[in-house]
Amino acid sequence: MRGYLRGLSCLVFTGAVIGGLLAAGPVTAAGATVSGTVTCKGSLSSPGVLVGTINSNVVVKGLCAVPAGPAVVTGDVTVSAGSVLVAAFGLHNSSLTVQGNVYVRAGATALLGCNPANFACLDDPHQSHPTLSSHFTAGLDLRSNGALGVVVHNFTVGGDVIQTAGGGGRNCTPQGIFAGFGSAVYSTYEVGTVGGDIRISSVQSCWMGIVQTKVGNTMVMYFNKLADRDAIEILANNITGNLICRGNSRVWNSAEASMSHLFPRIPQPNTVGRNRKGQCVLASPTKPGGPLGPGPF
Repeated sequence: MRGYLRGLSCLVFTGAVIGGLLAAGPVTAAGATVSGTVTCKGSLSSPGVLVGTINSNVVVKGLCAVPAGPAVVTGDVTVSAGSVLVAAFGLHNSSLTVQGNVYVRAGATALLGCNPANFACLDDPHQSHPTLSSHFTAGLDLRSNGALGVVVHNFTVGGDVIQTAGGGGRNCTPQGIFAGFGSAVYSTYEVGTVGGDIRISSVQSCWMGIVQTKVGNTMVMYFNKLADRDAIEILANNITGNLICRGNSRVWNSAEASMSHLFPRIPQPNTVGRNRKGQCVLASPTKPGGPLGPGPF
């Protein structure tokens, strides 16, 4: 996993941008309850803000954030094509709970959840030694189709995680909101629980990871093509059903010992309740030219 990917949260997307988020007017006042269809609409300089209880579906257009306290959406949240939802703020006890589904449309980006160990909250005042957390919850599914990137940490998804196509192409060129971080485009799901399946297919991007996640059924990784040699990292997950990997550019069940070199690598095997199939049967190499295994993926 490359350092510029792990360090995304503490790079460029700070200062004036964070100030603009915190100063932006909320879609609904903290603690209030509203009904009907809600659109959270904004821009980088003047983002929309979700806070309080929203008794409806929410549609994100442009840039929408959750930096001002807990937000609870009783319906679905749809991040419309090319838009951005940022729910990775820890001050003011901020968090996002969606009782229905979350949909991330073509070219859109979702940054959901944060914690000190894996992804510092964007508003944590101590980026080098972060302490804040924000939990993301989807009661049903988290689904993306053609999304630019889906970056999820410290999370619970009651149903399935399904990501299909998108990713900005098989390159590591910063694009969209990722350019604001000075980061390549990527997707990851780290430190969470998924009640059903994780199914990720036909994504072309720089890097991808599924790390320390408890999966209630099966994980399937099909035909994903990543530019970074260090992808796809599938590390230390607990999978109740099957782990199936076919047609991907690479898969790893180990992490590099140094962010500056691909090798040597430290094994982080997965726990799989049923069968391992395809590329995810034997452990990935831990040294250059090393063989697969010993041990299961």
